[in-house]
Amino acid sequence: MELTVRYFAGARAAAGRAEETVSGGRSLDELVDELAERHGEGLSTVLKAASFLVDGLACHDRRAPLPAGATVDVLPPFAGG
Repeated sequence: MELTVRYFAGARAAAGRAEETVSGGRSLDELVDELAERHGEGLSTVLKAASFLVDGLACHDRRAPLPAGATVDVLPPFAGG
């Protein structure tokens, strides 16, 4: 079982890629911990402030298991005005 992680804006810059595939069978909190460890402090900082979509829907229970084959979008805070 795999998950697709897509990075946007500052998350893309911090991860050094737009997308990656990771093993599944975990919660969003566990995935975030792994991504921070894998990509370092820059992405870790972004992840602390980011919002997450799972298959296009806002994730409200970060401890629930992610569905098999899910796509997780990492959305850092956006500036605008």
